Amino acid sequence: MFVQTEITPNPNSLKFLPGKVVSNSGSFEVTSKDKTNNELIQNLLSINGVEGIFLGKDFISINKNDEISWDEIKHIVISFINDFYSQGKEFVINKNLDEVDENLSDIEKKIVKILEQKIRPAVAKDGGDIRFKEFKDGVVKVQLQGSCSGCPSSTMTLKQGVQNLLCHYLPEVKEVEAI
Repeated sequence: MFVQTEITPNPNSLKFLPGKVVSNSGSFEVTSKDKTNNELIQNLLSINGVEGIFLGKDFISINKNDEISWDEIKHIVISFINDFYSQGKEFVINKNLDEVDENLSDIEKKIVKILEQKIRPAVAKDGGDIRFKEFKDGVVKVQLQGSCSGCPSSTMTLKQGVQNLLCHYLPEVKEVEAI
């Protein structure tokens, strides 16, 4: 198996593409190995300098701290991913760990639909995700995950991309904030 890597706009995040399904049902982020019993995620989080793992449909984004270089840990990450899939496993995650709130208002449902259809695919290309959290008094609160969390250009993406798009489609939206 050949695991490819892609750079992201965040210099402390790298996207790993194993050429196989990573998450069979949604994306999510793990920042503590105590929060999961998944062997691959625990191994990746035990690598010196790794601060978070983000799993998408067909990629794994790794966030590291400034003190470690990619040259020091990239080969270890690839080795863990190869070992995991060589054991015959088909995907890292097979269930959605996030709970979806079914009690959203009409405007919140429209916000979520725009995020999922127009914004999430672009953010996923950069190794991240965006999650709707709240809409109140014209302000949409979202959570940036994966490569997007802590990215130097995430504020620009949030204001010039996400906010402009949501305001264009939904006049009720006045501002977008990351939490």
